[in-house]
Amino acid sequence: MAETKTNAMRMLDKAQVSYRIFTFDHENGEVHGIAVAEKIGKPPSAVFKTLVTHHGNSLYIFVIPIAEELDLKAAAKMAGVKKIEMLPVKELLKWTGYIRGGCSPVGMKKLYPTYIDSSAAALETIIVSAGRLGTQMELVPSMLAEQVSAEFAPLVKASE
Repeated sequence: MAETKTNAMRMLDKAQVSYRIFTFDHENGEVHGIAVAEKIGKPPSAVFKTLVTHHGNSLYIFVIPIAEELDLKAAAKMAGVKKIEMLPVKELLKWTGYIRGGCSPVGMKKLYPTYIDSSAAALETIIVSAGRLGTQMELVPSMLAEQVSAEFAPLVKASE
């Protein structure tokens, strides 16, 4: 039985961007990064999470490796604002159309300024949420950037 396509998949299909889908069981609530990478058999460095931040009513999207932490100062600088904060989880669906753990950088309600960690540019493919819990998609980083008008930038906190 074919699963219904998500907004993200439909947008990529329409743009003729190729991607590969990975699905995994998320019933036990494991939607956090490392567990996702293990379930789909991919290295954590290739699996990216989509973080939604805000400055007032302006939203900014950051796509970073799952094992890393967003450097809020670097993120604010990229966004051209003084300070940036994570969007409260309860507001995610209202602004993006997605829920926590199933938030894709592709296919949000609006196209928000989007930034992808520069480590992605060195990879052949990266994996991001396909817009549904338990569903990930693998695609070429430059194709993802093109779809969401993203720019690559150093966004993660330096390892201590």
